[in-house]
Amino acid sequence: MTFEAWIVLIVFVFLVVAFLTEAMRPGLILLSAAVIFMATGIITDRELIAGFSNDGLVTIAVLFLVNEGIRQSGLMALLARRYLPHKRNPMAFMLPRIMIPVAFFSAFLNNLPIVVNFAPILIRWSEIMKLSYKKFLIPLSYAAILGGMCTLIGTSSNLVVHGLMLDSGNQGFHLFELGKIGLFVAFFGFVYMAVFGNWLLPGEKIKFAGKPSEGKDYNYNLQLVENSQLIGKQVVNNKIEGLTGLYVNSVARNNKILTPGKHGIRLQPDDDILVTGSSDRLNYILFHKEIKLKGMEYLGHVKPENLKQYEVVLSPRFPWLGQTVTQFSFFEQFHAVVLAIHRNGERITDNLNNLRLKVGDNVVLLATENFYQTWGSSQMFYLVNYLRDLHHDKGPRVKWMALIILLAMVIAIVVNEIVSYGFGMRLNIFFYVAFAALLLIWLKILPQQNYTKSVSWDLIISIASAFAISKAIQNSGVANMLAEDTINVVRSIGPVGVLAIIWLITSVLTEIITNNAAVALVFPVAAVAAQLLGVDARPFFVAIAIAGASSFMTARGYRANLVIKAIGKYSAADFLRIGAPMQIIAFILSVLLIPLFWPF
Repeated sequence: MTFEAWIVLIVFVFLVVAFLTEAMRPGLILLSAAVIFMATGIITDRELIAGFSNDGLVTIAVLFLVNEGIRQSGLMALLARRYLPHKRNPMAFMLPRIMIPVAFFSAFLNNLPIVVNFAPILIRWSEIMKLSYKKFLIPLSYAAILGGMCTLIGTSSNLVVHGLMLDSGNQGFHLFELGKIGLFVAFFGFVYMAVFGNWLLPGEKIKFAGKPSEGKDYNYNLQLVENSQLIGKQVVNNKIEGLTGLYVNSVARNNKILTPGKHGIRLQPDDDILVTGSSDRLNYILFHKEIKLKGMEYLGHVKPENLKQYEVVLSPRFPWLGQTVTQFSFFEQFHAVVLAIHRNGERITDNLNNLRLKVGDNVVLLATENFYQTWGSSQMFYLVNYLRDLHHDKGPRVKWMALIILLAMVIAIVVNEIVSYGFGMRLNIFFYVAFAALLLIWLKILPQQNYTKSVSWDLIISIASAFAISKAIQNSGVANMLAEDTINVVRSIGPVGVLAIIWLITSVLTEIITNNAAVALVFPVAAVAAQLLGVDARPFFVAIAIAGASSFMTARGYRANLVIKAIGKYSAADFLRIGAPMQIIAFILSVLLIPLFWPF
């Protein structure tokens, strides 16, 4: 191998290790790789910065503004509340009813903001309906994935493949071209979730007739007040006499965790008592004379009736990542007390002060209403839930204007596609997206003061760097080497075998290094493979796009999955159990249908 090829392979190992260990944010990891390629002469400085001027990249950036304008208007929250079922129905009916409209929105808007905005509404709705919220949050993320793979602008990796096709001299995708396969995957995905979701998704199984499922549980860290009458009381069947509706999970005493059933626990003055209860238990605890919430001494000046419990997920923009809870004081910054932190589906309550904060941590806070008013719309947090409905100050006129602008943007893009087929005239999709964003700003639906905060610059840098990495793989000769090896192995089964391998490699890389990096790495290999086989490369490019969007088995490859994992407190096994069959469905449909719609 050449020196350049060795550099590319070494950097690839660096990418995998860096993503697995979460050494840096994705954009910085990919930019580091691109800069190394430029420093070693594998790509030029112009090739490094070319990705930042790509049409698709700029379109994604402006789409974030449209998303934020729609969110600020309260339109999605209103539509969700109107559309969600108002009575209990079988899961086979409820899941598609929730997933289909989310998929529609995701076909034209960025997926992550849709998931982040719908998640708190779904949690609140499941509480009202007395259903397990864990049955609905993974399907919410999957719906965004399924809708996103149906259009060119539905997910960022589709636009990356489109941009790479244009750069290599190929014709790019039309707006709905990927829908030829995406709609089939989405349809069978909806059917799969409707039939098997109730059994495979975590949480209590939902029965149409019979006892309602449990709603969302809240955990509280309690301490006994001085001279509490509960001192000396015994924990019997996970209950404490005098505490109604609260169930003891454990008692922390002298750096040891005591669990009911294994220990005969009698309460002592310095015990930390971890209990579980429904949302209405917060006020009960705040007004109880014998107990107090741990950390309440910081909020002693606030009347109990003015305190509320919030749950937030730390986003990549949280400025104090990597610091411990002691180094960064939530109370000093937000006038909020940390009750607990959930990480990887597990609740952490012990030794919180030494815990270093990470992206995706689900932090349970106790604060006043000012927390939501000041920080609820910030980009530092994804607001998960708090114990009341979220209200929007903007009236119905603003919501109607936002809806009209969104529909006008979609209709204009669709008409543009139809006209381009019939008459050959076509405006760039960016024009319609940018005009919609400016209308939202001009009409003061999207505040102009902080409009740049709604753009995920890490994603923008990731995509631009992915273009440079793809060019390095092509320039170094690694693409030719890998393509030749692949073809030599599967030559006997022809182009369909190569397509299947390309789909699987893209899918695996997506779960490790994110979808945008994965499609950029595999694209030049697919292009060379098509040349060596003497076939049209378009079926391979479609396979890369669909595989890059099909991230169901883990939370790592797709940012919406990562957020939902934190919000829903899911484990990796939860995603694998429900997502593996979905991934297999997408693979089988792709291998069978892509050659039919895009012949070799």
